[in-house]
Amino acid sequence: MNLIVMLTKNDVTVSNAKEVFLSCTDIPVNHWGFKDVGLPTDQMKDLVKTIKNSGKNTYLEVVTYTEAECIDGAKLAVDCDFDYLMGTTYFASVAEILKKSNTKYLPFCGKVWGSPSVLGDTVEDIVASAKLLQEKDVDGIDILAYRFTGDVKLLLSKYFKEVSIPTIITGSIDTFEKIDYIKSINPWGFTMGSALFNQKFVQGANVHENLQSVYNYLTKIIPS
Repeated sequence: MNLIVMLTKNDVTVSNAKEVFLSCTDIPVNHWGFKDVGLPTDQMKDLVKTIKNSGKNTYLEVVTYTEAECIDGAKLAVDCDFDYLMGTTYFASVAEILKKSNTKYLPFCGKVWGSPSVLGDTVEDIVASAKLLQEKDVDGIDILAYRFTGDVKLLLSKYFKEVSIPTIITGSIDTFEKIDYIKSINPWGFTMGSALFNQKFVQGANVHENLQSVYNYLTKIIPS
């Protein structure tokens, strides 16, 4: 189960994302990402290069829903040389762009809207959406479980019984209790961003101390 640290707050990349990343390189977290909003493209490219030069994997999460917007997100991911594109509504045109690159594709399942994003639909519809995505040109799925308008545990329980493709759980993971439940589900990975910046784990402390607290907790609950 991989922790993906998002250099984002309220679904926007923080302006000092590079500084924050460099302050945390002593913590052995191998997956780092950010959103397509909040930084100009040249700074995004520099940040991706900095993360990769540290031996880490890079993730761009795009929270847009029209085909034109999702194509722009895919082109941005390729142009910046991200390892993974997360989010977007699935479109074959987006998959085709990424198939010609080294960037892997993990689109949203279910009906997603807004920013900060919300996951709607019924549990059955979301699972059906994920099953359809498994048959397409994708490398995994991004499920906004903790932004779901219904019963999160019911959704995840059914999802992981019926969907086998690698899945990342995203959105509003901000307590050790949620981490415990995610561990019981054992997805490929989960993201954490705003919770670190909002000091949800160590009040009054910086991002480094909050991330260290989460990392230490994970090492206790996940066998090496």
